[in-house]
Amino acid sequence: MANFPPVDEQLAYIKKGAAEIVKESELRAKLERSRTSGKPLKVKAGFDPTAPDLHLGHTVLLRKLKHFQDLGHTVIFLIGDFTGMIGDPTGRSATRPPLSREQIAENAETYKAQVFRILSKEKTVVDFNSRWFSKFSAEDFIRLTAKYTVSQILEREDFHKRFHEEKPIAMHELLYPLAQGYDSVALEADVELGGTDQKFNLLVGRELQRAYGQESQVVLTTPILEGLDGVNKMSKSLGNAIGIHEPPLEMYGKVMSISDEMMWRYYELLTDVLAPQIDALRHGIKTGDRHPMEIKKSLARLIVSDFHSREAAEKAAEDWSKQFQKHEAPSTAELVWIPLQKVNAVGTKDLSDTNSYFPICDPKSQNVRLVWFDKVLTEAGIVPSRTEAGRKIRENAVRANGDKITRPLVAIQLRSEIIVSVGKQTKRVSITE
Repeated sequence: MANFPPVDEQLAYIKKGAAEIVKESELRAKLERSRTSGKPLKVKAGFDPTAPDLHLGHTVLLRKLKHFQDLGHTVIFLIGDFTGMIGDPTGRSATRPPLSREQIAENAETYKAQVFRILSKEKTVVDFNSRWFSKFSAEDFIRLTAKYTVSQILEREDFHKRFHEEKPIAMHELLYPLAQGYDSVALEADVELGGTDQKFNLLVGRELQRAYGQESQVVLTTPILEGLDGVNKMSKSLGNAIGIHEPPLEMYGKVMSISDEMMWRYYELLTDVLAPQIDALRHGIKTGDRHPMEIKKSLARLIVSDFHSREAAEKAAEDWSKQFQKHEAPSTAELVWIPLQKVNAVGTKDLSDTNSYFPICDPKSQNVRLVWFDKVLTEAGIVPSRTEAGRKIRENAVRANGDKITRPLVAIQLRSEIIVSVGKQTKRVSITE
């Protein structure tokens, strides 16, 4: 029999970074029963292996699974190798092309290798929903569909929108919420986790469990993490993501490029630092006892340590300081994101011609690009015109990371934070693809 922490302590840890719990009173009752009986809760999260690589946005949910695991509960990492062939229609305005069995199997193996960077391999139950759906007969599916109505399914926002816009909804898409919901029946889940965009599907699981004579699972949703731009959902296609396979220095540098305000959201959703400790860090900045840069460095080290090692994180911190911290910007300096296409100097010179450009970074580093720095100054709003920017560069009045910029063509590293100063004007600049 397991020994669980007090229920209030468990709830505080579980609620950290959670968007919504349906219902918290039910979760408390389940935790109390679990603590009395010594029997761990079954906590499930499903992942359709539709893409092979995970980024930090995906790990918000994995980390919440880890919190349940830390408390002694049974975590079920469910790979939707069956539902993956349907394709989750959540948030989509068109039918998703289904994946082949081969693609799903390949992506599933990649998923398993990645999730154990957060979850304990020994304590995690890995399951596949083809285990029960491969045995489903046509009769079983008819009985499943009889548990839900068409009007209930069309209450889902994306289906409702597509229906009114007269966009096609394939019949197999209507099965997806039912199939995901039935996973909870098959596993007799006590708790199911998912992103806020999955709430409808998770609630279907609650209703289907009742329909099959089971106690309803508690639904816990986690927020959708914003990317490096601080605005849009983290996404590789938007160029604002941090991949969990990225090298330590690149990962460290990307974390350092986020705004001071966004730093707290990353602390809450991407670390195991407890809420009272995060509040103490905030208070330290407010009183002047702590500097935001110091606290952000701690965040970057924590994140790199999770996916590499403590040693790799310390080395990344040291290398980053050598490259980018020759001159620190004040904590109030504005962070400006500039799309590469607006300042790109591709085709002008190549990196082998070292006499033609000014290197802010080591030209042999990853993701190095040549940019027109006079354009960078105007896009960042530091000077009013490109002509004025060129004049400031010729006067040696422009600094980047503490060094004087002496040529308009500059080698920079994408997504790294550059401290740009012209006179009393200082901004933090990051250039993204």
